[in-house]
Order: sequence, then C-alpha cells, then structure tokens
Amino acid sequence: MTDTDAFSVEPDLASLAALLADRTRAAFCLALLDGRVWTATELARLAGVAPSTATSHLNRLVAGGLLTEERRGRHRHVRLAGPGIAEMIEALAARAPRHRVAIRSLTAARRHRGMSFARVCYDHLGGSLAVSLTDAMTEQGFLDWEYGPTLTPSGTARLTALGLTPAPHLRTCLDWTEQRLHLAGALAADLYAHALTESWLVPAEGARVVRLTDRGREAFRRHLGVTVPTEAATTKDSG
Repeated sequence: MTDTDAFSVEPDLASLAALLADRTRAAFCLALLDGRVWTATELARLAGVAPSTATSHLNRLVAGGLLTEERRGRHRHVRLAGPGIAEMIEALAARAPRHRVAIRSLTAARRHRGMSFARVCYDHLGGSLAVSLTDAMTEQGFLDWEYGPTLTPSGTARLTALGLTPAPHLRTCLDWTEQRLHLAGALAADLYAHALTESWLVPAEGARVVRLTDRGREAFRRHLGVTVPTEAATTKDSG
C-alpha cells in the first residue's frame, strides 16, 4: 500500500442508527416532527431528563446532522435539519416495533386519539385524516399514481379554485399510525397551511395534534371529497 492508494466512500449506516439508538434522542426527534423550533430546556422537560443530559444528547444529534441549532442570547434552539430528515424519522417510526404505553388520564387518552386522527408531520398533515385526504383526492381524480403521485389537471383546477398555487413537488410519507401513505412535499405543505389559515384545522395546545373544526369537516367534504367519520372529534368554530 502506498500514499497514492485510492479510497472509496461508503455510507456509515451504523453511525446513523446509533444516533437514534437511545430513547431520549429518539423522543427528541419525534417531538421535533411538529416542525417548530424547541429550546433545550423544553426538550429536557419533555423527556424527563436533566438539562445537562439533554445538552449532551442534542450535541450528538447536531453533530450527526439530524438537527440544526441556533443561539438566541443564552438560549439554544434546535429543529430538525430539514424535510428529508423529518421524512426519515416518520418512516422509521412507521416501521419500528410497537411497545405498550400506559395511559393514566383522560387527557392522555384524548391526546393519543388526536395524534392518530390528525397531527403535524413536520410541514404537512399526518394521521388518519391525512390518509383519508389522499384516498379522497385519488377517488375524485385529483391525483394520478401511474408514475408516483402527481396532480391531475382537475386537481390543479380544484386547488386553484381554493386560492392555492399548486406546487409541483408532491411525494408521499408513510404514516406511522395508519401504516399507509399520506401526501407530503411542497403541495401537501401548502394545503396544510391553507387549512390552518382558513381555520379548517386548529393546533392543539402543547402537542403535535391538530383539531378539525366543523368548518373544516364541511370544507374537506365539499372541496376535496373527504368523508370524516362522525366519531372523529371536531372543535366548534368560534365567532
């Protein structure tokens, strides 16, 4: 062997897996799927660990490229490094083995149901509502799946009528609670943002859960053909 020997580059999958092979770091990544910026203190409180422990874990996640950070005065803020990382975390969660988690309060039970029904998936909608939306748009002829999900001319016209400028980027995300695909990408992000602006959906306090309003139930049905189960919880419109 000499100094002129060539070297190849191979993916170090073990190093990436090691970043998530800890329940605290995994909990941080799942929480950050809400797409917002968190402080180190908030994440420490979420995981029930000391601030120094949270800092150590966050250092590893930032160094490994899963999170990005910024400093605001004395406070450290972190978020997922991008939509690709969010997609990877959601896909891993969908394929991960399930373990039983005790639900000891009515609030926890409602949060669990809410997460399964409708939640933030980084920048778009996840949960059974998102899967129903994907199915309905397909049945209405708004989506074509011959070469992967693409918006059809009728789908473009329908979204334009809603006041959107349909983005060309459309992909899918494997929903970890439903074990089925829901829409992701720029188009899904724009549609989710529109639903929030129009108060079809409203964020729940302190969680990734979003709640469907009565207005939203009707709008999803009328504009996109989504039939929401009657047992699904909705939030009464205000004003």
